[in-house]
Amino acid sequence: MNNLGTRNSELETLKIIAVIPARYAASRFPGKLMQILGDKTVIATTYQNVLETLLFDKVFVATDSEIIFEEITKIGGKAVMTGEHETGSDRIAEAVQNIDCDIVINVQGDEPFLKTEPLKQLIQVFKNDVDKEISLASLKIRLKEKEEIENPNNVKVITDLQNFAMYFSRSVIPYPRETSVEHLYYKHIGVYAFRKEALLKFANLAMTPLEISEKIEAIRYLENGMKIKMIETDFIGVGIDVPEDLEKAKAILSRDKS
Repeated sequence: MNNLGTRNSELETLKIIAVIPARYAASRFPGKLMQILGDKTVIATTYQNVLETLLFDKVFVATDSEIIFEEITKIGGKAVMTGEHETGSDRIAEAVQNIDCDIVINVQGDEPFLKTEPLKQLIQVFKNDVDKEISLASLKIRLKEKEEIENPNNVKVITDLQNFAMYFSRSVIPYPRETSVEHLYYKHIGVYAFRKEALLKFANLAMTPLEISEKIEAIRYLENGMKIKMIETDFIGVGIDVPEDLEKAKAILSRDKS
């Protein structure tokens, strides 16, 4: 088999898993993953929605909370206990270090409504990346409302002309100093797709000053020279960061059922 045939064969056999990092003691909304959304908890809703995409060889929750571990296992799901970690990426790195896989999709436990198509787009990034130049991929969505653009709970991202991330911030980026051009703003949706080796490398790197300042783990990748491919999506969901977000999620669920 020639080199091209070998590489195509490798791409066809990528082992892809999904991991949902979940901690109980969220600073802005403690216990949010155990809040009831419809007839299930937020974490159970997220887990089952990811499972139902049928995109993954394995799906499991990585947590340091016995409460969350028991919640997933009682519904027949898979969960693994980890130590305490500052970021979801660090938690996932511990969980997958001994798992045979090529690509790891990190789905945030507080993003219960993620759809199948954006996940397919993330996976396709790596199928197209035959030279393995991309360390990870993530999602962004256009922000149009002034309140949403200025909300520090919405992490904004700016990219280069090839849609690789240049920087993430809770501040308004870009700053609209020049008024004669249209300013486009994008929210970073906290769903990552990693090459396993990039994820394990991340976990061995010290937290960086900008990461600590912004409390955005993706910055650690950028400060260490790793490439993040951003995929624009029109997916509209709710990241549950504060109690008000839970009410928005309940409203979406009620609307979808009506």
